[in-house]
Amino acid sequence: MTQKTTNQREEEILRELHRAGGSCRVSALAQKLSVSNETIRRNVKTLQERRIVRKVHGGVHLNEEVIEPPFENRLSSHADVKTALAQAVAETISDGDSVFLDIGSTTAYVALALRNHSNLFVVTNSVFVAQTLAMRNNNRVFLAGGELRAHDGGAFGAEALDLLRRLNVQLAVFSVGAVNSELGFMLHDLEEANIARVAAENAQVCIVVADSGKFNKRAPVSLDKMSSIDVFFTDSPPPDGIREMLDKNEIETVVVEGKERHAGWSKLLAKNKTSPTP
Repeated sequence: MTQKTTNQREEEILRELHRAGGSCRVSALAQKLSVSNETIRRNVKTLQERRIVRKVHGGVHLNEEVIEPPFENRLSSHADVKTALAQAVAETISDGDSVFLDIGSTTAYVALALRNHSNLFVVTNSVFVAQTLAMRNNNRVFLAGGELRAHDGGAFGAEALDLLRRLNVQLAVFSVGAVNSELGFMLHDLEEANIARVAAENAQVCIVVADSGKFNKRAPVSLDKMSSIDVFFTDSPPPDGIREMLDKNEIETVVVEGKERHAGWSKLLAKNKTSPTP
């Protein structure tokens, strides 16, 4: 994946800042990463130039726009818009289809919109999605292994990636933290990007769903292989810069306004429909 960081040390600093809730002292980062304070300061300076962090006296803060709120807060944010987007995505999924759903809050709404579907083959790293769709309507649900994160109930790491590599699905649905005209679709976490990359490689059609509040925002990690995304569902027409980014990567945009949406995209969702392969 393409990142806004330039070296592994910067990635480690961002990871520790996220774990610490968004802020940390330089000395604590240096101790945690077993490097000097000066090494931390040099890397922080580069991150600050990219507007990822803010340097304060003795410490570092993640900029607000790259801090992801808790899962419960994100579920309640823009609920009406996410419900409409989720319903539009769910309408592209038929009974018996195979689908990957990630841990995003908007994807959680997609899972809720799929509760009346039957015989689904669901692959997910989200405990919320698994609980929503398992043990109902003859669905088969595969939950990726590994420790579940406390703040969003997501599974990551080698076990999760191993499952995703073994299962091919017809559709993969991704939430993102930001949609940027220069950097494309962006996520808040390197592990989320790893999951998205592998899931996209093993899906026939890839869908990103995000509300317009994420337009021209930033997050720490950019998705690589933007051309692997087929369709983008959102609630208002993207601004020119984002529109150009989507056109460049041949990503079709579906604008959902209440129950109305642009036509011309269903052909993508029928592409190479086959059964899931273990």
